[in-house]
Amino acid sequence: MANYYTDHPEIAFHLNHPLMERIVELREKGFADAKEYDYAPVDLGDAIENYRQILDITGDVAANIIAPNSESVDLEGPHLENGRMIYASKTYENLDATRKAGLWGVSMPRRYGGLNLPNIVFSMLSEVISAADAGFQNIWSLQSCIDTLYEFGSEEQRQKYIPRVCAGEGMSMDLTEPDAGSDLQRVMLKATFDEKENCWRLNGVKRFITNGDSDIHLVLARSEEGTKDGRGLSMFIYDKRQGGVDVRHIEHKLGIHGSPTCELTYKNAKAELCGSTRLGLIKYVMALMNGARLGIAAQSVGLSQEAYNEGLAYARERQQFGDKIINFPAVYDMLSRMKAKLDAGRSLLYQTAAYVDIYKCLEDIERTDRKLTPEEKQELKKYQRLADAFTPLAKGMNSEYANQNAYDAISIHGGSGFIMEYKSQRLYRDARIFSIYEGTTQLQVVAAIRYIINGTMLQNIKEMVESLTPASPVGEGLLKRVDKMVEIYEEALATVKALDNQDAIDFLSRRLDDMTCEIVMSLLIIRDAAQAPELFEKSAVVYVAMAEEDVAGKAAYIRNFDPATLDSFRAE
Repeated sequence: MANYYTDHPEIAFHLNHPLMERIVELREKGFADAKEYDYAPVDLGDAIENYRQILDITGDVAANIIAPNSESVDLEGPHLENGRMIYASKTYENLDATRKAGLWGVSMPRRYGGLNLPNIVFSMLSEVISAADAGFQNIWSLQSCIDTLYEFGSEEQRQKYIPRVCAGEGMSMDLTEPDAGSDLQRVMLKATFDEKENCWRLNGVKRFITNGDSDIHLVLARSEEGTKDGRGLSMFIYDKRQGGVDVRHIEHKLGIHGSPTCELTYKNAKAELCGSTRLGLIKYVMALMNGARLGIAAQSVGLSQEAYNEGLAYARERQQFGDKIINFPAVYDMLSRMKAKLDAGRSLLYQTAAYVDIYKCLEDIERTDRKLTPEEKQELKKYQRLADAFTPLAKGMNSEYANQNAYDAISIHGGSGFIMEYKSQRLYRDARIFSIYEGTTQLQVVAAIRYIINGTMLQNIKEMVESLTPASPVGEGLLKRVDKMVEIYEEALATVKALDNQDAIDFLSRRLDDMTCEIVMSLLIIRDAAQAPELFEKSAVVYVAMAEEDVAGKAAYIRNFDPATLDSFRAE
């Protein structure tokens, strides 16, 4: 029987991540929960085995329920009835299966009914579910919104809402509006305090809300009358049981048809303030979005895996000119690049997730248990900086790779790939949104570039090089080639900084971002190949060659760029 986890040993490999022991130590807080919960681990080995079992269950559900339902969900999609969103019929089967499997509220502490899984494992679950159906992964993974409520809400709110999510109730984050997309400072949904009822009331419209008719909403609204920027925005909790919000429209989208994208009307809807006023955008939404961006990175890796699977299976079967097309250089070139992007992108995803885990665990310890030691405070700062720097890289590059792999899967299928009966066309349609929502690739570059320009990423890269010890002549040769790439990259970075022209820096930022990602992923895949050459050495060879080609080309572009020509690139 198929299993989307055990069929891909590359996922399990990352349970041995170099930071996993520290993550488990912090997450389990000395394994104290084992005294109260019989399903809590008693040591590191027990924790890893728990993770394997949960991933195995998820892989089974994904392969044998969610994936078989995906075509029907894509064709039917959600629909609107009397102001309410109704899922596609097979989506309800998916929800029922994941609830029965206990796959909700998985990141929450056990005292609220959760499984206390670290982010790195949650990302693996997201990848597996996305491989089966990226649209359903959207619905399922939005449970991670509860992390923001747990982090910033009151204990009363935690006890009220977290157990409901752990039982399988869905969530949404209601941020964007018709006139406030990427520029959330323009949000105008109005929040007013009702003195008589001692609650907040929300009025206005939200647009492009994924899973918009969910049970529990986190809502960005303007609480400070007369303000027009982010300092007047606060975060609110809206409970569907209270009423006051209707679905006005469900978008008809190119892809991810199973994921309902709703336009909502708030009419005097009762809500609770989450945290403090005025911090909705500058603090709470940033935390929410960083989590969502890592979720899209995991979604992208899952779809990349499925696109590669589809392309490989077809190439093995399809015969032309008397030979299987997998033996044609043009085809195996595409397949090898798809696999290399997949393996390197997955490594970047889990490296980033590990950084997030350590600093989030330390924050939680300080918030709920005790003061951190000076050494722990330094550790928190270190990994928070790394998480902030790596998250836009992981989201940006993996979402682009998902689009590229889906495109190549269709190319391998030839004309058949353009036919609706083949899965590759749906993967292509689904992937297109990944590099748009939760911040476009261009916005990921904006988020990452300061860490590139100020030299933070260059320093990280040099530290990664120093820490690597290749286990084979192949690995040693690859590392030497990356050393040369780092030299080229450092020269390109110095060239851009020397321009002292902000428009020119902004114009060249995407190229610097791509170079940064490609070098980082080259180093990560070399590291992985040293530990498991049978899984990753081929991908390491292909990825480094691909990165060399791209880095050299982008460096040449930067070296020859003249800021005086900027006007030539402006659209009329």
